Amino acid sequence: MDFRLNDDQRALQEAARSFARGELPVLARDLEEKNEPVPAAMRRRYAELGFLGINMPEAYGGLGLGHIEALLVLEQFAQVSPAVAFPVFESATGPVRTVLHFASESLRQRILPPVIRGEMVVAVSMSEPHAGTALTDLTTKARIDGDAIVLDGQKRWSSGGGHADAYVVYCRLSDAPGAAGIGAVLVEKDRPGLRFGKPEKLMGFRGIPSCDIFLDGVRVPRDNLIVPAGGFRKLMEAFDLERCGNATMSLGIAAAALEEALAYVQERRQFGKPLVEFQAVQLKLADMAMRVEAARLLIWRAAQNAADGLPSIADASIAKCFANEMVREVAAMGIQVMGGYGYSTEYRMEQRLRDGFGWGIAGGAIDVQKTNIAAALVGRRFSQRG
Repeated sequence: MDFRLNDDQRALQEAARSFARGELPVLARDLEEKNEPVPAAMRRRYAELGFLGINMPEAYGGLGLGHIEALLVLEQFAQVSPAVAFPVFESATGPVRTVLHFASESLRQRILPPVIRGEMVVAVSMSEPHAGTALTDLTTKARIDGDAIVLDGQKRWSSGGGHADAYVVYCRLSDAPGAAGIGAVLVEKDRPGLRFGKPEKLMGFRGIPSCDIFLDGVRVPRDNLIVPAGGFRKLMEAFDLERCGNATMSLGIAAAALEEALAYVQERRQFGKPLVEFQAVQLKLADMAMRVEAARLLIWRAAQNAADGLPSIADASIAKCFANEMVREVAAMGIQVMGGYGYSTEYRMEQRLRDGFGWGIAGGAIDVQKTNIAAALVGRRFSQRG
Protein backbone atom coordinates (compact mmCIF):
# COMPACT_ATOMS: atom_id res chain seq x y z
CA MET A 1 0.00 0.00 0.00
CA ASP A 2 1.58 3.25 -1.19
CA PHE A 3 -0.07 6.62 -0.60
CA ARG A 4 2.41 8.52 -2.76
CA LEU A 5 1.77 9.61 -6.33
CA ASN A 6 4.25 8.34 -8.91
CA ASP A 7 6.28 10.66 -11.12
CA ASP A 8 3.81 10.52 -14.04
CA GLN A 9 0.87 11.27 -11.76
CA ARG A 10 2.65 14.22 -10.19
CA ALA A 11 3.56 15.57 -13.63
CA LEU A 12 -0.07 15.30 -14.78
CA GLN A 13 -1.28 16.96 -11.59
CA GLU A 14 1.18 19.81 -12.01
CA ALA A 15 0.25 20.29 -15.69
CA ALA A 16 -3.42 20.53 -14.74
CA ARG A 17 -2.64 22.91 -11.88
CA SER A 18 -0.48 25.16 -14.06
CA PHE A 19 -3.09 25.39 -16.82
CA ALA A 20 -6.06 25.85 -14.49
CA ARG A 21 -4.44 28.56 -12.40
CA GLY A 22 -2.77 30.26 -15.34
CA GLU A 23 -5.68 30.43 -17.78
CA LEU A 24 -8.99 29.86 -16.01
CA PRO A 25 -9.50 32.25 -13.03
CA VAL A 26 -10.76 35.14 -15.17
CA LEU A 27 -13.01 32.81 -17.14
CA ALA A 28 -14.34 31.32 -13.89
CA ARG A 29 -15.37 34.77 -12.66
CA ASP A 30 -17.02 35.50 -16.00
CA LEU A 31 -19.01 32.25 -15.93
CA GLU A 32 -20.10 32.98 -12.36
CA GLU A 33 -21.37 36.44 -13.26
CA LYS A 34 -23.06 35.48 -16.54
CA ASN A 35 -24.17 31.98 -15.50
CA GLU A 36 -22.88 30.56 -18.76
CA PRO A 37 -21.00 27.27 -19.40
CA VAL A 38 -17.41 26.93 -20.58
CA PRO A 39 -17.28 28.14 -24.21
CA ALA A 40 -16.77 25.57 -26.95
CA ALA A 41 -13.39 27.05 -27.93
CA MET A 42 -12.01 26.61 -24.41
CA ARG A 43 -13.50 23.12 -24.18
CA ARG A 44 -11.57 22.20 -27.32
CA ARG A 45 -8.44 23.63 -25.71
CA TYR A 46 -8.98 21.30 -22.76
CA ALA A 47 -9.12 18.47 -25.27
CA GLU A 48 -5.96 19.54 -27.08
CA LEU A 49 -4.09 19.41 -23.78
CA GLY A 50 -5.44 15.94 -22.99
CA PHE A 51 -7.69 16.92 -20.10
CA LEU A 52 -10.83 15.35 -21.57
CA GLY A 53 -11.13 11.58 -21.62
CA ILE A 54 -8.15 11.02 -19.35
CA ASN A 55 -9.47 7.63 -18.23
CA MET A 56 -11.11 6.78 -21.56
CA PRO A 57 -9.58 4.10 -23.85
CA GLU A 58 -7.03 5.17 -26.42
CA ALA A 59 -9.16 3.48 -29.10
CA TYR A 60 -11.63 6.38 -28.79
CA GLY A 61 -8.99 9.10 -28.46
CA GLY A 62 -8.56 9.05 -24.69
CA LEU A 63 -5.33 8.80 -22.74
CA GLY A 64 -6.12 5.34 -21.40
CA LEU A 65 -5.10 6.28 -17.86
CA GLY A 66 -6.83 5.31 -14.62
CA HIS A 67 -9.53 6.91 -12.50
CA ILE A 68 -6.95 8.29 -10.06
CA GLU A 69 -5.33 10.30 -12.84
CA ALA A 70 -8.69 11.66 -13.98
CA LEU A 71 -9.59 12.74 -10.45
CA LEU A 72 -6.19 14.38 -9.94
CA VAL A 73 -6.90 16.62 -12.92
CA LEU A 74 -10.50 17.25 -11.90
CA GLU A 75 -9.45 18.42 -8.43
CA GLN A 76 -7.07 21.00 -9.86
CA PHE A 77 -9.76 22.45 -12.12
CA ALA A 78 -12.34 22.38 -9.30
CA GLN A 79 -9.99 24.43 -7.11
CA VAL A 80 -10.58 27.26 -9.58
CA SER A 81 -14.34 26.65 -9.84
CA PRO A 82 -16.82 23.84 -10.48
CA ALA A 83 -17.96 25.61 -13.67
CA VAL A 84 -14.55 25.44 -15.35
CA ALA A 85 -14.12 21.88 -14.04
CA PHE A 86 -17.46 20.64 -15.35
CA PRO A 87 -16.27 19.57 -18.84
CA VAL A 88 -13.59 17.43 -17.17
CA PHE A 89 -16.19 16.03 -14.76
CA GLU A 90 -18.53 15.14 -17.64
CA SER A 91 -15.85 13.48 -19.78
CA ALA A 92 -14.10 11.55 -17.00
CA THR A 93 -16.83 10.55 -14.54
CA GLY A 94 -20.10 11.56 -16.17
CA PRO A 95 -22.69 9.77 -18.33
CA VAL A 96 -20.21 8.95 -21.09
CA ARG A 97 -18.97 6.22 -18.75
CA THR A 98 -22.40 4.61 -19.11
CA VAL A 99 -22.00 4.77 -22.88
CA LEU A 100 -18.52 3.26 -22.64
CA HIS A 101 -19.52 0.34 -20.43
CA PHE A 102 -22.93 -0.60 -21.79
CA ALA A 103 -23.66 0.88 -25.24
CA SER A 104 -23.11 -0.81 -28.59
CA GLU A 105 -19.77 -0.33 -30.30
CA SER A 106 -21.39 1.74 -33.04
CA LEU A 107 -22.88 4.14 -30.48
CA ARG A 108 -19.55 4.37 -28.66
CA GLN A 109 -17.87 5.33 -31.93
CA ARG A 110 -20.49 8.01 -32.56
CA ILE A 111 -20.31 9.54 -29.08
CA LEU A 112 -16.98 9.01 -27.34
CA PRO A 113 -14.45 10.43 -29.84
CA PRO A 114 -16.25 13.79 -30.26
CA VAL A 115 -16.64 14.10 -26.47
CA ILE A 116 -12.92 13.48 -26.00
CA ARG A 117 -12.13 16.02 -28.76
CA GLY A 118 -14.19 18.64 -26.95
CA GLU A 119 -16.69 18.81 -29.79
CA MET A 120 -19.63 17.30 -27.92
CA VAL A 121 -21.14 17.43 -24.43
CA VAL A 122 -23.21 14.58 -23.02
CA ALA A 123 -25.35 15.13 -19.92
CA VAL A 124 -27.35 12.74 -17.77
CA SER A 125 -31.12 13.10 -17.44
CA MET A 126 -32.41 11.13 -14.45
CA SER A 127 -34.74 13.03 -12.13
CA GLU A 128 -38.34 13.98 -12.81
CA PRO A 129 -40.86 16.28 -11.09
CA HIS A 130 -42.04 13.34 -8.94
CA ALA A 131 -38.97 11.09 -9.05
CA GLY A 132 -35.75 12.33 -7.53
CA THR A 133 -34.37 10.26 -4.67
CA ALA A 134 -37.16 7.76 -5.45
CA LEU A 135 -35.76 7.34 -8.95
CA THR A 136 -37.59 4.07 -9.58
CA ASP A 137 -40.83 6.11 -9.61
CA LEU A 138 -39.85 7.76 -12.89
CA THR A 139 -42.55 7.80 -15.58
CA THR A 140 -40.75 8.88 -18.76
CA LYS A 141 -41.47 6.11 -21.24
CA ALA A 142 -39.60 4.74 -24.24
CA ARG A 143 -41.08 2.20 -26.66
CA ILE A 144 -39.59 0.33 -29.57
CA ASP A 145 -41.22 1.20 -32.89
CA GLY A 146 -39.54 -0.73 -35.69
CA ASP A 147 -35.99 0.53 -36.03
CA ALA A 148 -36.64 3.51 -33.73
CA ILE A 149 -37.20 4.26 -30.05
CA VAL A 150 -39.93 6.77 -29.17
CA LEU A 151 -39.73 8.71 -25.89
CA ASP A 152 -42.36 10.69 -23.97
CA GLY A 153 -41.99 12.37 -20.59
CA GLN A 154 -40.44 15.18 -18.58
CA LYS A 155 -37.05 15.30 -16.86
CA ARG A 156 -35.81 17.75 -14.22
CA TRP A 157 -32.49 18.89 -12.71
CA SER A 158 -30.45 17.89 -15.74
CA SER A 159 -27.06 19.57 -15.33
CA GLY A 160 -26.20 20.65 -18.85
CA GLY A 161 -29.89 20.93 -19.74
CA GLY A 162 -30.32 23.07 -22.85
CA HIS A 163 -26.55 23.24 -23.35
CA ALA A 164 -25.45 19.63 -23.81
CA ASP A 165 -25.53 18.06 -27.28
CA ALA A 166 -26.95 14.73 -26.09
CA TYR A 167 -28.60 13.26 -22.99
CA VAL A 168 -28.46 9.83 -21.37
CA VAL A 169 -32.15 9.60 -20.50
CA TYR A 170 -33.25 7.20 -17.79
CA CYS A 171 -36.67 5.92 -18.84
CA ARG A 172 -39.23 3.16 -18.49
CA LEU A 173 -38.70 0.68 -21.33
CA SER A 174 -41.26 -1.89 -20.22
CA ASP A 175 -44.39 -2.11 -18.10
CA ALA A 176 -42.54 -3.98 -15.36
CA PRO A 177 -42.92 -2.10 -12.05
CA GLY A 178 -40.13 -0.31 -10.23
CA ALA A 179 -36.54 -0.83 -11.22
CA ALA A 180 -37.33 -3.82 -13.44
CA GLY A 181 -38.73 -1.62 -16.22
CA ILE A 182 -35.98 1.02 -16.25
CA GLY A 183 -33.17 1.42 -18.79
CA ALA A 184 -31.43 4.27 -20.60
CA VAL A 185 -31.50 5.78 -24.09
CA LEU A 186 -29.24 8.41 -25.67
CA VAL A 187 -31.20 11.37 -27.07
CA GLU A 188 -29.53 14.03 -29.21
CA LYS A 189 -30.43 17.68 -28.64
CA ASP A 190 -31.64 18.32 -32.19
CA ARG A 191 -34.29 15.55 -32.26
CA PRO A 192 -37.80 16.80 -33.14
CA GLY A 193 -40.09 16.80 -30.11
CA LEU A 194 -37.29 17.63 -27.64
CA ARG A 195 -37.59 21.01 -25.96
CA PHE A 196 -36.28 22.71 -22.85
CA GLY A 197 -37.81 24.67 -19.98
CA LYS A 198 -36.49 27.93 -18.60
CA PRO A 199 -32.99 27.85 -17.06
CA GLU A 200 -32.95 27.18 -13.32
CA LYS A 201 -31.71 29.94 -11.01
CA LEU A 202 -29.72 28.24 -8.28
CA MET A 203 -27.91 29.30 -5.11
CA GLY A 204 -24.63 28.10 -6.62
CA PHE A 205 -23.54 26.04 -9.62
CA ARG A 206 -23.52 29.16 -11.79
CA GLY A 207 -21.96 28.28 -15.11
CA ILE A 208 -23.45 24.77 -14.92
CA PRO A 209 -26.80 25.15 -16.72
CA SER A 210 -29.83 23.18 -15.58
CA CYS A 211 -33.41 23.05 -16.82
CA ASP A 212 -36.41 20.80 -17.44
CA ILE A 213 -36.41 18.62 -20.55
CA PHE A 214 -39.64 17.75 -22.35
CA LEU A 215 -39.84 14.74 -24.66
CA ASP A 216 -42.93 14.61 -26.87
CA GLY A 217 -42.78 11.65 -29.23
CA VAL A 218 -39.01 12.00 -29.67
CA ARG A 219 -37.69 9.38 -32.09
CA VAL A 220 -34.11 8.13 -31.99
CA PRO A 221 -32.43 5.19 -33.75
CA ARG A 222 -32.76 1.85 -32.01
CA ASP A 223 -28.96 1.83 -31.75
CA ASN A 224 -29.30 4.67 -29.23
CA LEU A 225 -30.41 2.13 -26.62
CA ILE A 226 -27.71 2.03 -23.94
CA VAL A 227 -29.23 -0.18 -21.27
CA PRO A 228 -32.48 -2.16 -21.84
CA ALA A 229 -35.28 -2.63 -19.32
CA GLY A 230 -34.03 -4.40 -16.24
CA GLY A 231 -30.63 -2.71 -16.36
CA PHE A 232 -31.20 -0.24 -13.53
CA ARG A 233 -28.51 -1.89 -11.42
CA LYS A 234 -25.98 -1.37 -14.22
CA LEU A 235 -26.91 2.30 -14.42
CA MET A 236 -26.35 2.73 -10.69
CA GLU A 237 -23.00 0.92 -10.88
CA ALA A 238 -21.83 3.38 -13.54
CA PHE A 239 -23.20 6.24 -11.47
CA ASP A 240 -20.88 5.31 -8.59
CA LEU A 241 -17.95 6.71 -10.58
CA GLU A 242 -19.89 9.94 -11.07
CA ARG A 243 -20.23 10.06 -7.28
CA CYS A 244 -16.42 9.97 -7.05
CA GLY A 245 -16.36 12.91 -9.45
CA ASN A 246 -18.95 14.68 -7.31
CA ALA A 247 -16.82 14.07 -4.22
CA THR A 248 -13.76 15.42 -6.05
CA MET A 249 -15.62 18.61 -6.90
CA SER A 250 -16.28 19.00 -3.17
CA LEU A 251 -12.62 18.26 -2.46
CA GLY A 252 -11.37 20.84 -4.95
CA ILE A 253 -13.61 23.56 -3.50
CA ALA A 254 -12.52 22.74 0.06
CA ALA A 255 -8.82 22.55 -0.82
CA ALA A 256 -9.05 26.00 -2.41
CA ALA A 257 -10.89 27.33 0.65
CA LEU A 258 -8.11 26.05 2.90
CA GLU A 259 -5.43 27.56 0.66
CA GLU A 260 -7.11 30.97 0.58
CA ALA A 261 -7.75 30.98 4.33
CA LEU A 262 -4.14 29.99 5.02
CA ALA A 263 -2.78 32.83 2.89
CA TYR A 264 -5.22 35.34 4.39
CA VAL A 265 -4.42 34.64 8.04
CA GLN A 266 -0.70 35.09 7.41
CA GLU A 267 -1.26 38.50 5.79
CA ARG A 268 -4.11 39.95 7.85
CA ARG A 269 -3.03 41.58 11.14
CA GLN A 270 -5.09 42.31 14.24
CA PHE A 271 -3.93 43.45 17.68
CA GLY A 272 -0.49 44.03 16.18
CA LYS A 273 0.19 40.51 14.86
CA PRO A 274 -0.89 38.19 12.02
CA LEU A 275 -4.12 36.25 12.58
CA VAL A 276 -2.23 32.96 12.28
CA GLU A 277 -0.56 33.73 15.63
CA PHE A 278 -3.89 33.26 17.43
CA GLN A 279 -4.46 29.72 18.69
CA ALA A 280 -8.18 29.80 17.81
CA VAL A 281 -7.25 30.44 14.17
CA GLN A 282 -4.64 27.68 14.24
CA LEU A 283 -7.25 25.19 15.44
CA LYS A 284 -9.59 26.09 12.57
CA LEU A 285 -6.79 25.67 10.04
CA ALA A 286 -5.96 22.27 11.49
CA ASP A 287 -9.60 21.19 11.37
CA MET A 288 -9.87 22.31 7.74
CA ALA A 289 -6.69 20.50 6.75
CA MET A 290 -7.70 17.23 8.47
CA ARG A 291 -11.05 17.19 6.70
CA VAL A 292 -9.55 17.93 3.29
CA GLU A 293 -6.90 15.23 3.61
CA ALA A 294 -9.37 12.63 4.88
CA ALA A 295 -11.72 13.30 1.96
CA ARG A 296 -8.90 13.03 -0.54
CA LEU A 297 -7.82 9.65 0.81
CA LEU A 298 -11.36 8.26 0.78
CA ILE A 299 -11.85 9.35 -2.83
CA TRP A 300 -8.52 7.89 -3.91
CA ARG A 301 -9.34 4.63 -2.14
CA ALA A 302 -12.63 4.31 -4.04
CA ALA A 303 -10.92 5.08 -7.34
CA GLN A 304 -7.96 2.78 -6.72
CA ASN A 305 -10.15 -0.12 -5.61
CA ALA A 306 -12.10 0.28 -8.84
CA ALA A 307 -8.92 0.06 -10.94
CA ASP A 308 -10.15 0.20 -14.55
CA GLY A 309 -13.70 -0.83 -13.63
CA LEU A 310 -16.35 0.89 -11.50
CA PRO A 311 -16.19 1.73 -7.78
CA SER A 312 -18.24 -0.23 -5.26
CA ILE A 313 -21.39 1.38 -3.89
CA ALA A 314 -19.90 1.40 -0.39
CA ASP A 315 -16.59 3.02 -1.37
CA ALA A 316 -18.26 5.63 -3.57
CA SER A 317 -20.96 6.46 -1.00
CA ILE A 318 -18.49 6.83 1.87
CA ALA A 319 -16.25 9.10 -0.20
CA LYS A 320 -19.12 11.21 -1.50
CA CYS A 321 -20.93 11.52 1.81
CA PHE A 322 -17.80 12.54 3.72
CA ALA A 323 -16.62 14.98 1.04
CA ASN A 324 -20.08 16.57 0.71
CA GLU A 325 -20.31 17.23 4.44
CA MET A 326 -16.65 18.23 4.65
CA VAL A 327 -16.83 20.98 2.01
CA ARG A 328 -19.73 22.67 3.78
CA GLU A 329 -17.78 22.70 7.05
CA VAL A 330 -14.48 23.82 5.51
CA ALA A 331 -16.00 26.61 3.43
CA ALA A 332 -17.95 27.86 6.46
CA MET A 333 -14.77 27.88 8.57
CA GLY A 334 -13.03 29.75 5.76
CA ILE A 335 -15.67 32.47 5.87
CA GLN A 336 -15.40 32.69 9.65
CA VAL A 337 -11.61 33.00 9.54
CA MET A 338 -11.79 35.75 6.90
CA GLY A 339 -14.64 37.61 8.62
CA GLY A 340 -16.29 40.28 6.49
CA TYR A 341 -13.92 39.61 3.61
CA GLY A 342 -15.02 36.00 3.51
CA TYR A 343 -18.64 37.13 3.25
CA SER A 344 -17.87 39.61 0.46
CA THR A 345 -18.39 38.71 -3.18
CA GLU A 346 -15.10 40.43 -3.93
CA TYR A 347 -13.45 37.27 -2.60
CA ARG A 348 -14.19 33.67 -3.57
CA MET A 349 -14.96 32.18 -0.19
CA GLU A 350 -18.70 32.90 -0.19
CA GLN A 351 -18.99 31.32 -3.65
CA ARG A 352 -17.23 28.22 -2.35
CA LEU A 353 -19.85 27.85 0.36
CA ARG A 354 -22.68 28.22 -2.18
CA ASP A 355 -21.11 25.83 -4.68
CA GLY A 356 -20.00 23.39 -2.01
CA PHE A 357 -23.47 23.03 -0.56
CA GLY A 358 -24.89 21.83 -3.88
CA TRP A 359 -22.78 18.69 -4.25
CA GLY A 360 -24.43 17.14 -1.21
CA ILE A 361 -27.76 17.40 -3.05
CA ALA A 362 -26.62 16.47 -6.57
CA GLY A 363 -25.88 12.88 -7.45
CA GLY A 364 -27.70 11.41 -4.47
CA ALA A 365 -28.30 13.36 -1.27
CA ILE A 366 -26.05 12.92 1.75
CA ASP A 367 -28.64 10.96 3.74
CA VAL A 368 -29.21 8.62 0.79
CA GLN A 369 -25.48 7.85 0.78
CA LYS A 370 -25.72 7.02 4.47
CA THR A 371 -28.47 4.48 3.80
CA ASN A 372 -26.22 2.98 1.08
CA ILE A 373 -23.41 2.72 3.61
CA ALA A 374 -25.67 1.08 6.20
CA ALA A 375 -26.94 -1.37 3.56
CA ALA A 376 -23.36 -2.34 2.73
CA LEU A 377 -22.60 -2.87 6.42
CA VAL A 378 -25.49 -5.30 6.96
CA GLY A 379 -25.35 -6.87 3.52
CA ARG A 380 -28.85 -6.04 2.27
CA ARG A 381 -30.83 -3.17 0.82
CA PHE A 382 -33.47 -1.34 2.85
CA SER A 383 -36.87 -0.47 1.42
CA GLN A 384 -37.88 3.15 2.00
CA ARG A 385 -41.50 2.41 1.05
CA GLY A 386 -44.39 1.55 3.34
